[in-house]
Amino acid sequence: MANLQDVLDSTLPGLGYELVDLELAHNGLVRLFIDKPGGITVDDCVTVSNHLSRLLMVENIPYERLEVSSPGLDRALKKPEDFVRYAGQKVKVRLRMPLPDKRKRFVGTLVGFEDDAVVVEVDGEQLKLPQAQIDKVRLEPQF
Repeated sequence: MANLQDVLDSTLPGLGYELVDLELAHNGLVRLFIDKPGGITVDDCVTVSNHLSRLLMVENIPYERLEVSSPGLDRALKKPEDFVRYAGQKVKVRLRMPLPDKRKRFVGTLVGFEDDAVVVEVDGEQLKLPQAQIDKVRLEPQF
């Protein structure tokens, strides 16, 4: 049986899509968030869903439901390339464990990624948050 992450990593780029996030729920739900230059349409979600439904069956990867969606305005940032691409944008960061000052949630401007750490400017101070300690980073939509 093939690994789901490996199948997605090898399939989606060939279809012209980037895997932004993957969520697996205990009830067999597989939820994908995809993106491409210019954004995602409903037709893109249908195309990927139809392709993956057949592929997962062929690869014998069990699932109950497959959901394919755009990353939304509050897109999750996970990979080092994400932190470079979205530098200058406002982000929300949640850490797994609080820092010594007892904070584990931050809102600030993404500076970039260096030395395996996400660099965020919060209240005029640059914080280097080790990627291993980060639970979630999301873009903060600006209206």
